Amino acid sequence: MGNDQIFEQIVNAIFSMSKTTVDIAIGLIGVLSFWLGMMKIAEKAGIVDKIAQLLSPLFTRLMPEVPASHPAIGSMTMNLSANFLGLDNAATPLGLKAMKDLQTLNPDKESASNAQILFLVLNTSSITLFPIAVFIFRAQQGAVNPTDVFVPILLATFASTFAGLLAVAFVQKINLFNRIILLYLMTAMVIITQVSEFILTA
Repeated sequence: MGNDQIFEQIVNAIFSMSKTTVDIAIGLIGVLSFWLGMMKIAEKAGIVDKIAQLLSPLFTRLMPEVPASHPAIGSMTMNLSANFLGLDNAATPLGLKAMKDLQTLNPDKESASNAQILFLVLNTSSITLFPIAVFIFRAQQGAVNPTDVFVPILLATFASTFAGLLAVAFVQKINLFNRIILLYLMTAMVIITQVSEFILTA
């Protein structure tokens, strides 16, 4: 198209973006290693089991086919905790482990169970309180304040999770007006509201 420099520009862009990709990847290694180590410590210290026990009343009502003491509860807790911290890469193997555990309860091995479908929705739309990877990307790209997207991401992920839960509850006929479920939902809303107000006024 009359641009004699086009091939030189393409080559320069390829090398420039390759360097950026490597810089981002190296920047993520340290943070992911740290948080994966922290989660491993939490698992060994029994903190994950305590969180699983805390969430067990909610999971058993949203997924009545999953027993309260089943390993799937702990696996789902680990996965949602990783997503909560914005560790998408770390959450993937944990999500696969949770799906494998849920599959042991699935009477029809050829199709997903209600519990697997609901978990997939919660995993995909999970609330993110600390979007660490996004902060790193923004910092590496020269953002003046890499964390100024904190509140929008928090509200957006909360809204997506709530919308996903409503959709699945409608299809699977889950009673969201159960007092235990309502208690958990109201607690989550209060926490999200308080955290958002604190960040905005800080």
